[in-house]
Amino acid sequence: MAVHGRGAQSANVPTRFGLATREVDGDWLDAREDIDGPGPKLRTTVTEEHSRSILTFNRSPDIPFDRSVNAYRGCEHGCVYCYARPTHAWHDLSPGLDFETKLFAKPDAAKLLRETLAKPGYMPAPIAMGTNTDPYQPIESRYRITRQVLELCLELRHPVTITTKSARVLDDLDLLAELARSNLTAVGISVTSLDPRLSGLLEPRASSPAKRLEALGKLVAAGIPTHVSVAPVIPSITDQFMEGILEASADRGVRSASWIMLRLPHEVAPLFREWLDTHFPDRASKVMGIVQSVRGGKDNDAQFFTRMKPNGIWADLIRTRFRVACRKHGIGKAHIDLDCAQFRKPSPNGQLDLFSP
Repeated sequence: MAVHGRGAQSANVPTRFGLATREVDGDWLDAREDIDGPGPKLRTTVTEEHSRSILTFNRSPDIPFDRSVNAYRGCEHGCVYCYARPTHAWHDLSPGLDFETKLFAKPDAAKLLRETLAKPGYMPAPIAMGTNTDPYQPIESRYRITRQVLELCLELRHPVTITTKSARVLDDLDLLAELARSNLTAVGISVTSLDPRLSGLLEPRASSPAKRLEALGKLVAAGIPTHVSVAPVIPSITDQFMEGILEASADRGVRSASWIMLRLPHEVAPLFREWLDTHFPDRASKVMGIVQSVRGGKDNDAQFFTRMKPNGIWADLIRTRFRVACRKHGIGKAHIDLDCAQFRKPSPNGQLDLFSP
């Protein structure tokens, strides 16, 4: 039976870290439902996390940023394919349902970031937000942590990029437009399909495709460098929408785009297989067959460079379709070159330096 309103269909705890496993006694559960009726609705909980640091650095050679801020752990959007799901195992929680229902918020993010940017050896480079979990997931409406970080970036003239699946990004249109006027920001919105029903199964609490496209248009109209990401492309599930997404984005003034083939690291693979068996049993084997054909016969390829560049006939076909559609609609590759020279380092006590430009 499908778990409605959620992406994952189970809450299995991974065994990679030697965690205790959970088993649901099916007979007992069935008997309970016969007597008491269906169990309580699965609710979302949020735990405030007071971290020691907020800026994360990476040395991955195949991604275009070296630092990021993640305001939240876990993501209520519930995208079943999310590559960040395995991170919840560090909390002894399930990358499945726990990832999208047991969330962590970092209310001290802006304060911690200010302290980091004030350090003597800090050198500015664009901070990426939305690289792990979505900075505009529903709880952002309550916590406004992403907005606080953007306010700090504007104050200090520090470049920042946003990647999201949510039209809630428009809540910060004022800040983003002001940052854009100084060449300090760029925004990317991921659009997976044009079918709201399919989107509701894949990414149940993300904005609908229509709202994401509308957000793209409003960002462009506000003068913000805006990018559409057709990601992930899921063969025989979402690839049919690629050309339509690019056309709709171009109609709204978007002039850069990218695509990413489905990635299934660690526990994401069994969760996605479970999702396929629940919602698309008729084509589950076909989908996974194509996925494995572009990943060297495996569910996932974790190697640098090749993880972002699938190979084989199916990958070449999708790549060619993407290029043809982009050329047809006047869309190119993203060239993000934000200005780092305007950065004004705060003093250790949190104030701006008197002699900052």
